[in-house]
Amino acid sequence: MHKRDRADSTRPKKLRTGRLPRVGVLDILPDCDPDRLVAIPANWPDDADEAPRIIIRVKRNDRAVPGPGERILARMTRGKDGQYEARAMKILPVRSRARIGVVRIDRGKKQSAGARLLPIDRKQREMFIAGGDLNGAGDGDLVEVETMAGGRMMTPTARVKKIIGNPVSEKVISLIALHDLEIPHHFCEQALKEAENAFSPPPSAGVEREDWLHIPFLTIDPASARDHDDAVFAKQDPDMKNPGGFIVCVAIADVAAHVKTGSAMDREAFLRGNSVYFPDRVIPMLPERISNDLCSLKEGEERPALAVRMVIDSNGKRLSHSFHRVNIRIALGLSYTQAQAAFDGKPDEKAAPFLESVLLPLWRAYLAMRRARNRRAPLDLDLPERRIVLDENGLVERVFIPARLEANRLIEEMMIAANVCAARTLEEHKVPLIYRVHEPPAPEKLSALKDFLDSMDIGFSTSASVRPDHFNRIMQRQRSSGNFQQVCEMILRTQSQAEYSPQNQGHFGLNLNHYAHFTSPIRRYADLVIHRGLIRACKLGDDGLGDAEIEKLKEISEHISMTERRAMAAERQTNDRLIAVFLSSKINARFSATISGVTRSGLFVKLDETGADGFVPAFSLGRDYFVHVEAEQAMIGEKTGERFRLGDPVEVKLVEALPMAGSLRFEMLSGGDIPDNAADHHPVPRKARRGRGRKSARPGKR
Repeated sequence: MHKRDRADSTRPKKLRTGRLPRVGVLDILPDCDPDRLVAIPANWPDDADEAPRIIIRVKRNDRAVPGPGERILARMTRGKDGQYEARAMKILPVRSRARIGVVRIDRGKKQSAGARLLPIDRKQREMFIAGGDLNGAGDGDLVEVETMAGGRMMTPTARVKKIIGNPVSEKVISLIALHDLEIPHHFCEQALKEAENAFSPPPSAGVEREDWLHIPFLTIDPASARDHDDAVFAKQDPDMKNPGGFIVCVAIADVAAHVKTGSAMDREAFLRGNSVYFPDRVIPMLPERISNDLCSLKEGEERPALAVRMVIDSNGKRLSHSFHRVNIRIALGLSYTQAQAAFDGKPDEKAAPFLESVLLPLWRAYLAMRRARNRRAPLDLDLPERRIVLDENGLVERVFIPARLEANRLIEEMMIAANVCAARTLEEHKVPLIYRVHEPPAPEKLSALKDFLDSMDIGFSTSASVRPDHFNRIMQRQRSSGNFQQVCEMILRTQSQAEYSPQNQGHFGLNLNHYAHFTSPIRRYADLVIHRGLIRACKLGDDGLGDAEIEKLKEISEHISMTERRAMAAERQTNDRLIAVFLSSKINARFSATISGVTRSGLFVKLDETGADGFVPAFSLGRDYFVHVEAEQAMIGEKTGERFRLGDPVEVKLVEALPMAGSLRFEMLSGGDIPDNAADHHPVPRKARRGRGRKSARPGKR
């Protein structure tokens, strides 16, 4: 069992070795209870007895208040029973000694002579691995190593701790990000045992469920979906006072009924914060017994759910809503393409029997909600999202952009409405909650956007309070122009990053004042907390949000915001590595691309076909001396005025691919835009410069 997997025991083990010093450096276990911190000595030798568990005591007035996963300088005491306790003196930065890299045995050398480690992180130096420290690793293997003291010439040395696999021949590309970013991907035995012992229906916990088995709920998901946590239903409102109105029901898997606060599954879910999705695998927030079975809303299966019943008028305005704990049965499960075909009047054999009774009323309700959405005018940045399809070896077979259907928007709009109702209900009952917040763009970003738009003769004022519709109108006016892609890219860069917070700051992108995540408790811990809050607020059982959990909402929000960013980074890095492997056999090939970033050292480009990101150094742009002009998001030739701008279409040649780093380097083949008045071009004003590009190499020297 992995050392971290043993850390879930609530009773720290007694010391079985010699005494610890009075003051020392300790690592708090990352998966321990925040209210019962347990630590082990930092850098405990692998060949020693099991590291002693040390209870961390925290008092209200302590200056250093640590949390799970942190490293501390601590003062330790030992009780008569041999149990150590400690008080934190200082929180220290954690410097992980683990490194990920590829073993490279030089040609002509024997394995016993040792090998080089090529780190995944290009900022790290190569390391030497002695033959006796390879631990069975061979040439090309991806390994996790532990760094050791430098040898002669201070050359970094390493010892293989674990063989992850061979990146080229096995499905291990996604494992690089898991190890590199330290994303938990093994459940502790106690959590797995809890999941296996769970059953359906779950224990009542004071719950009196309503019987909604007669309602023909529908799930609409991607064809490849393995878990289904939301279902929808709509019908015409029979109330004569609401002509043309609808009753819309959104039912969400009742994860809180299976995952109790403080349980091992709950601790594991909090530690992960969310599920992580890769092209070849999913790292679930909850054990598969829960996420893919008991809490998955499968067609024909009875399932417990937490549902919201909304009444809307003919224009989509919400008139009332209420939450219910229910039992439901899914009447029909469709993919987005199946649902869209049915909405378009071409149902397949599976959907046809439900067309008039289920599908068309749902579609009409969506049309009413769409009218309300149009009035609300959220930010309309509908950017294409590429999907990677892998072959049987786990390598890229193709990359495509899935069709963006109205069936997708139907589900999105109903989920957004349910999320708003969740936030409103908790506020009305004065139950603290975790909001999903998205702040308006920062003033400095708006100023940079204004400078960029001014350079294109596009008017934009930052004097008034900026709303999403201001951006929508700019994009709409530029839709038929050659500047549309550039404007969209810059508006996207202007936006803040959404996060979780116990303080309501509204959601700028959706143009909503009250918003929380309620609809995906299988894959997001925030939603599970919201479910528990609703159970408490609406008196739907004894397993609602507790006072102790409410006191930790700030810490929970910060943690799950971090895990979300970590998951996004892992998914992005994995896609970059997969694409780099895919393109590594196409050195010197030409590609159509779009400039996606401008810096003083060169340009970032995105390939049109695969969406791969790469870098074009400034020296490959041309024979002029190029200057980075930040206000225009451009590299501009000092003598000719030739320019490369954000969003410009270009042609590039691939000159280098580093698969394990996910890095691609290109050379520019296209010429830049030459202004009509190039003959009258004046050098870029010095005050407009934000760093100088490198002068291009002479012909034949590229």
